[in-house]
Amino acid sequence: MTWQRRHVLATDDWSRAEIEQVLDQTGAMVEVLGRPIRRTPALRGRTVILFFAEASTRTRVSFELAAKALSADVTNITASGSSVEKGETLRDTVRTLTALGGDVIVMRHAASGAPYFVAERTDAAVINAGDGWHAHPTQGLLDAYTLRGALGDLDGRRIVIVGDITHSRVARSDIDALVPLGATVTLSGPPTLVPSAWRCGMTPRGTTYEPDLDRALDGADGVIALRLQKERQHAGLLPSIREYAKTWGLSEERVKRMRPEAPVLHPGPMNEGVEIAASVAHGARSLIETQVTNGVAVRMALLYLLAGTPEQVA
Repeated sequence: MTWQRRHVLATDDWSRAEIEQVLDQTGAMVEVLGRPIRRTPALRGRTVILFFAEASTRTRVSFELAAKALSADVTNITASGSSVEKGETLRDTVRTLTALGGDVIVMRHAASGAPYFVAERTDAAVINAGDGWHAHPTQGLLDAYTLRGALGDLDGRRIVIVGDITHSRVARSDIDALVPLGATVTLSGPPTLVPSAWRCGMTPRGTTYEPDLDRALDGADGVIALRLQKERQHAGLLPSIREYAKTWGLSEERVKRMRPEAPVLHPGPMNEGVEIAASVAHGARSLIETQVTNGVAVRMALLYLLAGTPEQVA
């Protein structure tokens, strides 16, 4: 299958074949990362610009490692200390990015839709590394890759996503990646942190909402816990952090309700003792460190598909 997409802004309109192509390409990149010299010349002569107008550690570093493993030149731009902090508009920032001559722009921004704005105004390929509450496509793809590695074919598998669904771009991108692969998704969390339409049964295709986490986890094939943003408590959306941990936190007893082989994922950063117990986060079921490792390989795969030179992938 020949790659057709110019940008990676979201995966809500991707076919199963497109998602599987990325996951299969990721497998090839895992092999590259397993070599004594973890580098391939696939992006030699290309420039990748990392434009992070919102704080990030895991995603930014994994993209930088991915680009360098493909032999690309990398330029970092962050909001702190840049012209963005001085009031530069996004339109002016696009002009700057274009003048730098990047082949790929990886961007994270607090405003939903910002990567689309940039993609319409540059000749470079744009990868969305997270925009507002909207999407985080590379996280969704790496979670799908991690689950597929643990469970095999995802057809007929049921995955639980628990936490702050309303404000989570990860939840949306996980759904967009998992459902086309044949999985069903059970959403669970406080009613105040789930979109009202979803609570009323109008959830996205392939998903259901179950407010009782114990029932949601019964017989599940895997679970993804979302980070609780503590500012939600101050906004009056939660009674207390302690109450949240008691009702929707992943404890050892709770995860025993899932199938014996069911893994536990978390996109990070974690609030241990709140959305997930430390014993679960670091227990035998946890694939949280594997997610971080797979993040580099998935981002390598996307950079290669967007800008790589096929004859140089070996």
